[in-house]
Amino acid sequence: MASVLRLYAKEDRRIGVRRGGETVDFPFLFLVLLLLTVGLAMLYSASYAQSMYDTGYESSTRYLLKQGICAVLGLAVMYVFSRLPARLWMKLAWPVYGISILLLLLVLVAGQSVNGAKRWISIAGIQFQPSELAKFAMILLFARLTRKFGGKAKDFRHGVLGFGLALLGILIPLALEKHLSAILLIGMVGVCMMFVAGTSQKWLLAGAAAAAVFVLIYITFMGYAGDRVTAWLHPEKDPGDTGYQILQSLYAIGSGGLFGLGLGKSRQKYLYLPFQYNDYIFAIVCEELGLVGAVSIMLLFSVLLLRGYWIALRASDRFSTVLAAGLVTLIGVQTALNLCVVTNLLPSTGIALPFFSYGGTALAVNLGEMGIVLSVSRQRNQTKLQEGIL
Repeated sequence: MASVLRLYAKEDRRIGVRRGGETVDFPFLFLVLLLLTVGLAMLYSASYAQSMYDTGYESSTRYLLKQGICAVLGLAVMYVFSRLPARLWMKLAWPVYGISILLLLLVLVAGQSVNGAKRWISIAGIQFQPSELAKFAMILLFARLTRKFGGKAKDFRHGVLGFGLALLGILIPLALEKHLSAILLIGMVGVCMMFVAGTSQKWLLAGAAAAAVFVLIYITFMGYAGDRVTAWLHPEKDPGDTGYQILQSLYAIGSGGLFGLGLGKSRQKYLYLPFQYNDYIFAIVCEELGLVGAVSIMLLFSVLLLRGYWIALRASDRFSTVLAAGLVTLIGVQTALNLCVVTNLLPSTGIALPFFSYGGTALAVNLGEMGIVLSVSRQRNQTKLQEGIL
């Protein structure tokens, strides 16, 4: 890594970049660490009963220990990435994109099923979801294409076909996996980045209409997805099956009241609410910490996003600006979708809450992505390179 840093230091001197932001943005770093700490505390509380049940009442920390190990690894990756020049990722955009597609296709051939979904693969004994890498790969490639296209992004050829074909390269394997949640998430973040790149709004609206048609067709032919929509609209009609999880989530949220039942005192986590430590962990947050605690956590996420965009706007080049903005947008969209699902504003999609939900791959990737944003923050006092207006 030291040789890479020296190489980029020489390049900076050659192109006249002024070093002034050698340290990372500490407010952003503090917010990431605070959300991670609160997330681990809530994960332990939410997974306590499930861990006892799954281990024959021998351990209450089964899920916390696994998540803690991934958190340590993620923090190490975050530190390393925060030290690497952000522009290094521009050269890795296409290789990472290609690897992510290969891994997504590998899932179709040798994937492992977990909870009825075939979205995991195991390499060297390590199980992970390639879709997590695919999200990062899409953002990385879009940032590179934005810098390459420049003002041409307003044209149909570049702003629609260029970005659209790159997006389809990831969405098609995900559709074959029936991974609707990842499709929605990547599609929404992709549209946001196309807007930042300068794609004409008329094409974005046309794309949104086409996406809506796709979702309707997808739901029509994929029975399980249609059941989720039915359960979302009328959960009370089947409280013992399709509507059970939604109703239990709403019970948890409603019983929390203003200040909650107290940390660790949730009732729904005792095997009443399925996936209480994963997709629906925010329902346990509401039950134990109440409206005040839930709003406080939402404010933490909001401040993290605002600080992330602040960092992106002060980056020294177009690529770093779009890359940081895309990574922050990913956290924001994922958080918003999760909260909407938990409160039944949207049908269940299987999207986790960043830094809170159980899932080692997602946590490690999220922390690594935040490390890249911290790397971009080192440029915040540098002279802006003349690459045109975003």
